Amino acid sequence: MGRWDVSGSADRCAGRPAEKSRGEGAEGGEDSVPAPVDTAPDDAGPCDGADADADADADADADAAWSPEYDRTRETLRWLRDKRRAHRGQRNRDLAVTAYGILLLGVGYGSTLGYRFAQRLGHLAADDHTSEAAGRALPAVLVLLACGLAVLAARDALWRGPVLVPRPDLSWPLAQPVRRDRLLRPAFRLTTALMTVAGVLCAVGGAVLLRLTGSTALGPALALCMPAGVCLPLLAAALALQVERRLSWARRVRTLTPYAVLLLVALAGQAAWSAASGGPAGGQRAVLRVLETAELWSGPWGWAVQPILHASSGHAPGWPVATALLAVVTAAAVVHADRTAGTIPTRRLRARAATAATVASVLWSVELRAAKLAVAEALADGASGTRRRLPAPRSRRLVVAWRDAVALLRAPGRLVGAALWIAAGAGTASLAVALEGTARLVVLAVALALGWFGVGRLAETARLEADDLRRSSWSPFRFRALMFQHALVPTALGVVLTTLAAVPFALYGGERALLLMPLCAPPFAAAAVLAAVRGPVRTELMSLGLVTPAGDASAFVFLFWYAAPFLTTVAALTAGLGTSGALEPGAPPEALLRPVMTALSLTCGLLFATARRVRKLLRPAD
Repeated sequence: MGRWDVSGSADRCAGRPAEKSRGEGAEGGEDSVPAPVDTAPDDAGPCDGADADADADADADADAAWSPEYDRTRETLRWLRDKRRAHRGQRNRDLAVTAYGILLLGVGYGSTLGYRFAQRLGHLAADDHTSEAAGRALPAVLVLLACGLAVLAARDALWRGPVLVPRPDLSWPLAQPVRRDRLLRPAFRLTTALMTVAGVLCAVGGAVLLRLTGSTALGPALALCMPAGVCLPLLAAALALQVERRLSWARRVRTLTPYAVLLLVALAGQAAWSAASGGPAGGQRAVLRVLETAELWSGPWGWAVQPILHASSGHAPGWPVATALLAVVTAAAVVHADRTAGTIPTRRLRARAATAATVASVLWSVELRAAKLAVAEALADGASGTRRRLPAPRSRRLVVAWRDAVALLRAPGRLVGAALWIAAGAGTASLAVALEGTARLVVLAVALALGWFGVGRLAETARLEADDLRRSSWSPFRFRALMFQHALVPTALGVVLTTLAAVPFALYGGERALLLMPLCAPPFAAAAVLAAVRGPVRTELMSLGLVTPAGDASAFVFLFWYAAPFLTTVAALTAGLGTSGALEPGAPPEALLRPVMTALSLTCGLLFATARRVRKLLRPAD
């Protein structure tokens, strides 16, 4: 697709009409209706003036050819409804069966969990210290959720978007003399309706939580949570539509995503700071109140939070004004988005439909890796890559590590993401130091899981080599040695990042963190390489027929196979660090022996398992 776009741009710059490929302009053969010219011009490319003039001429020609006299929108849509009546009935029956199964699972498993969660929440609300800490952190947490929804909607629009048209509709109806808005607006309205329903359900859940914590009655809590539950999803859908429609918005989203992630991390840190701060007096509380006031009036993400804060604590005196502003901005954004829903270029609709179809097909076969690659390719579409280089090594023994380092240097977002994951794990580990018993083990396991995700992001080259064994033909090493060497760069960078994350703890008296946290990097890297060479997904594990009183346990066997490297590493390191007493304030130096031996033995075991998996991957018949 990108090749045809480049050639078309070159032809337009040279003054020649762009030649359509058969896949785009003649899908139905010689007698088919030619594909319509997009009603909305794309953003300016390399030749801004030529593209703008060509798009304007194309729009004028299209309007002249497709005047209301030749419009066949009503007849086409009526014919499609008649032909699709049986298909819609079957689809609705399938959706009803799926919804019934989800409802049974939710009632069967969720009712007990919900009851226990409500009891636990009531006990926590009875503790004055916990209740006050949660109340102080609530503004930052709610703003974090609202901003996170905006970031997710904008990133989702880069590969899917709120206007997702099936590929058959792109192949035939949009190529006919029909009004585009009659075909595209229903897709946008369906997406906004589904998002609004999800937002209303979240608002109901938030009102129930406020009632369980004793903040307010259910009726007022539901009324004050509803503006956020309705308006925020609508604003997210309107934002996603503009990202899907305009190439310049998509470029800004790709550029600003790292800064948005840093903002979300800062909000999470503010929430932790607010929860740990003292009473209402003091300099810290004054600074936090200034930050919260600025956030609550900085935009829709803060306006939507103020009614909820008024319901929980009553410390939002301007919430009626904020609610009015939120309603006005939401109405304007939704009306504008609905009017422009029919101006999305056809080639972007085709690209998103192809990506969505690929993701759906591989998800049905539980090929999560293929789905991730398809989405990553769509997210990186049009992004400018860097061509940074490192001096080539003189020894061939370092060529694999050199290539991995160059790959990370040319994809700095992967390194930044790993640093953020490891920083989150370090922050969570700091909470485990102050806890005792089972709570410490649970929090420590969460911290180690975050660290595993961080180091795992650095092993992408090993996954690419294992996805297609032909890619390793460049290597002078055997495939097993190649996989071992792919663990060197993740280990080295993981040690550096975890050491930097341990420095704040060392400054506060936890010097052992300088050794214990970097100690986790080698087994994490070995586990990431083992996960890369585990081979094709074994879907046969989902149909073993393991009948239990709670149902068929085959799905759990499959999940354990899929997550075996992750579960083994996190469980072993949690046991080695949490039960050895090395995290105790006055622990003797001998307590460090058990975590060190656990990390070394775990790394050796994971590398041995990697060697066995490589042999089976190369010779599956053995």
